[in-house]
Amino acid sequence: MTQSVVVQVGQCGNQIGCCFWDLALREHAAVNQKGIYDEAISSFFRNVDTRVAGDSGSISKGKICSLKARAVLIDMEEGVVNEILQGPLRDVFDSKQLITDISGSGNNTGSGLGTFLLKVLEDEFPEVYRFVTSIYPSSEDDVITSPYNSILAMKELNEHADCVLPIDNQSLFDIISKIDLVVNSGKLDTTVKPKSLVISSAGALKKQQKKPFDAMNNIVANLLLNLTSSARFEGSLNMDLNEISMNLVPFPRLHYLVSSLTPLYTLADVNIPPRRLDQMFSDAFSKDHQLIRADPKHSLYLACALMVRGNVQISDLRRNIERLKPSLQFVSWNQEGWKTSLCSVPPVGHSHSLLALANNTCVKPTFVELRERFMRLYKKKAHLHHYLQVEGMEESCFTEAVSSLSALIQEYNQLDATKSMPVPDIPRLSIAV
Repeated sequence: MTQSVVVQVGQCGNQIGCCFWDLALREHAAVNQKGIYDEAISSFFRNVDTRVAGDSGSISKGKICSLKARAVLIDMEEGVVNEILQGPLRDVFDSKQLITDISGSGNNTGSGLGTFLLKVLEDEFPEVYRFVTSIYPSSEDDVITSPYNSILAMKELNEHADCVLPIDNQSLFDIISKIDLVVNSGKLDTTVKPKSLVISSAGALKKQQKKPFDAMNNIVANLLLNLTSSARFEGSLNMDLNEISMNLVPFPRLHYLVSSLTPLYTLADVNIPPRRLDQMFSDAFSKDHQLIRADPKHSLYLACALMVRGNVQISDLRRNIERLKPSLQFVSWNQEGWKTSLCSVPPVGHSHSLLALANNTCVKPTFVELRERFMRLYKKKAHLHHYLQVEGMEESCFTEAVSSLSALIQEYNQLDATKSMPVPDIPRLSIAV
């Protein structure tokens, strides 16, 4: 199995990362009940305390401190990282891999730190694939400068990331609301698991919070668990991160992958009677299950990956792909653009799950809306002074960033224009390769 490193940047990145490591430990503990430091654990953890390991390589019960996450935690302020170091996972992180400052960025240049690190990683490790989970602001975002941050960051994501999984806060909030509705409807035999991250002990969402950020972070962490499951566990049809990039990204800049997770209840630490397996595949292409506001089923696919976990057979995968194909439109030159994987280990407490990754033109409306919000601010030069006082930042950085986004949108426009054309009439696309 390959070994991967998780780089957590900023408040959001570190909160999601903390949730990911907690859930990852639960999964490995459920599978590896004897506590053997095996190949699966080594994919994301190091065993640095050899004194607690016997000749057989076993780890003494309760000595979780011997496992160190392959993670680097970075933030421009200390608050979130200090909270992690005071919590139950404090021994999982190596103090040498924590980088913090005390000033913070005032919501203005934090995303620049993440993309700067992306460039550094590319320079130092050019052969390593760089996957980025990027949280996009909703239209009701309370940070007025978020369109600046997002578009400045996207220029660097366009140039230095191999795959980007865009996620927006509103979609996460909508998913939590759907789960809450199911749990409180009384129509299904649902039970709330103890210490659920999504549901309070009273069986309702944590109403005291304006938005249930813990639950939203839990969804993103589940996305990462499914994304890395083949790297952490055995399966009859495994797929590593390198294969995702090689199979789903035909053009270097068009590397934004729309993700969906099914069944939704696996995200909620809620026990709900499982639906039919075929329904899980159908739901993956529904706009209600996307982690970004998008409708891939009615847009153009460049490629699609289905990453299944649990008690699912290859024949189930093939049957559902053949069933769904007639309702999905793929580009003419990649009609068989499917990549599949089967990992035998399901999420803890559930029988199966599915992560779908779609390289699809449905991401374009999100980018168009973001550009419009950016331009409304930029035309008034609103809040620019917060950025321009930083050394190295000039107004040209803003014009270059919006030009880069406009070029990306135009590339998606070129693809969309081919949807209604007969195959022989489709022109050669001018997308850079």
